Amino acid sequence: MFKKMSQFFKNVASEMKKVRWPTKQELVKYTITVVVTVAFVTLFFVVVDFGISSLLKLITG
Repeated sequence: MFKKMSQFFKNVASEMKKVRWPTKQELVKYTITVVVTVAFVTLFFVVVDFGISSLLKLITG
């Protein structure tokens, strides 16, 4: 059991050495992309929610 666990963690360490980590510039770029995308999707759903709410008020109103 411990031999399998030991081998597993050795494999994890070996694979982590192969990982290409992003540079600071890439990380900033990706973070900005995610924040802008989330803001856009949030705004979209706020507008859709407002539209549907307004439409329902007109129908039931």
